[in-house]
Amino acid sequence: MTERLELHDGVKGSDPRASVMTPAGIQASAELARRRQIVVVLNVATYIAMLAMAASVFGAGGWTIVGWVMFLCFAVGTPWTVLGFWNAVIGLWLLHGGRDARAEVAPYMAAGDVATPLTVKTAIMMTLRNEEPGRAITRLRTVKASVDATGQGAAFSYFLLSDTNKADVAAAEEALVAAWKAEQPEAEIVYRRRAVNTGFKAGNVRDFTQAEGRPFELMLPLDADSLMSGDAIVAMVAMMQAYPKLGILQSLVVGMPSSSAFARIFQFGMRHGMRSYTMGQAWWTADCGPFWGHNAVVRIAPFRDECALPVIPGGGPFGGHVLSHDQVEATLMRRAGYEVRVLPVEGGSWEENPPTMLDFLTRDVRWCQGNLQYTRLMDIPGLLPMSRFQLVWAILMFVGLPAWTVMIALSPLAAAHFATVSDFPVGLAKGLYVAFFVMYLAPKMAGLLDAVLTKGEVARFGGPVRFAISAVVELVFSFLQGAVSTIRTTIFMIGLLVMGKSVVWGGQSRDAYGISWSAAVGQLWPQMLFGVLVCGALWSVSPTAFWWSLPLTAGYLLAVPFCVITANPALGAWMKRQGIAGIPEDFATPDEVRKVLAV
Repeated sequence: MTERLELHDGVKGSDPRASVMTPAGIQASAELARRRQIVVVLNVATYIAMLAMAASVFGAGGWTIVGWVMFLCFAVGTPWTVLGFWNAVIGLWLLHGGRDARAEVAPYMAAGDVATPLTVKTAIMMTLRNEEPGRAITRLRTVKASVDATGQGAAFSYFLLSDTNKADVAAAEEALVAAWKAEQPEAEIVYRRRAVNTGFKAGNVRDFTQAEGRPFELMLPLDADSLMSGDAIVAMVAMMQAYPKLGILQSLVVGMPSSSAFARIFQFGMRHGMRSYTMGQAWWTADCGPFWGHNAVVRIAPFRDECALPVIPGGGPFGGHVLSHDQVEATLMRRAGYEVRVLPVEGGSWEENPPTMLDFLTRDVRWCQGNLQYTRLMDIPGLLPMSRFQLVWAILMFVGLPAWTVMIALSPLAAAHFATVSDFPVGLAKGLYVAFFVMYLAPKMAGLLDAVLTKGEVARFGGPVRFAISAVVELVFSFLQGAVSTIRTTIFMIGLLVMGKSVVWGGQSRDAYGISWSAAVGQLWPQMLFGVLVCGALWSVSPTAFWWSLPLTAGYLLAVPFCVITANPALGAWMKRQGIAGIPEDFATPDEVRKVLAV
């Protein structure tokens, strides 16, 4: 009964009849409960149907050890795909089914449409650790200039929170901030550097809330590669001002224009794929939305008082300070009786994406270790059921990857067995294969369809010819990139569990640069070896199975050339000139983006 009461208003033991709305009064709790029931039914029914098909295929001719292992791996790897499918379908239905999607999903956004004097004080902060100082500080200066241009600049102060441990970088940070303060002596610009980065970025932000944050009601954390427009910031603060029980408001962050081929293709896919997905996700997660740790407005008092991260007991890679802090903070904020919402539409919020496959892998394994730590946090008392599911969801994002790797590794043995089964259900196996890919590709397909159905949207991506070419390129790219990531994450997870090998956090690469063949081979030889062994075995057992496997296995064989080619600066420059894999900011560049790119 307790969790049922908490679902209504987040206050343990309260009477649901006394609170029929979410804590901020944005939506009816009963309506959100209905939406979540619909999503549960759709996902469970689809999952069971997929498992039934898989059982008929893997158990054909009698269950074997290989069949059981593949079935269990399928069961572990499929939930993330099924959930993504329904998020995309629901989002596309909301956007183009004759409904007012924004009013139905995010009615609080109306408060940002009205020119309202800001009466709350907001601290805009940027966290740094061994980043290129000039580049980062230019971004924060650009944010300030854009906010000042709205006429609401007096409501904001600016902080640089540094965890830099390189003396030359720290000296450059201090000099650049001093020069900025000298140019604008009337502004509140504060630089603080910690000698020890206890708790990583989350610890730095927490130190701020306890030391400098008390005069402020709100804070807007930015990463070193973050950028936001003044209009977007002022609108978000106005929403927070209108709804005092709104604890975190996360903007939809999109990629910046890039001269890196890898980043361009990656963020093209993310850009058109995330709108339907996010709209569908926000429809039912609602007040228990995500937090990505940056480009979001956060209410300081409950964050400081109620969202302190636990230090996970025990050693090893899953103990100590929480690495992926943001989603845990979101669940704690909701537990405290404040809503956590995501803006389901893009606008004025940007970040940079990794410029090469190797940089992407580095970032991915950091997230992997952080998300897997959530297995130690599932017993946090008082979390809402929806919040606990958010943690499970984050875990599933990575747990399914080794499961797919094991399935592909065992595919030659399965093919050899099934070849001996006289009544093997070939049609059902093909149907399962196609069904999986339909669901896997649903967010991308929904995003492409959304762009085509939205008036003027394809033109924002450079027109129909560029859009079509970019879509095909990105589709191929996603299969190749996914295969490389899957093996790397699997190897990393084995290292975590067996050897306790942990990640090292530091600065990130932002600019396009080339990768040598030898460097690529040195990093990606496991993918190539895996591909050669699996594909060679499949070919020897069943050439037909080999050809069917290529969407999943080609990325292993092509890992090294894929890495080298997509990192080639000449290719990135050519794609930029031709407008291939371009995003709207490539063709109509906002002033804030233009200023940052000019540095």
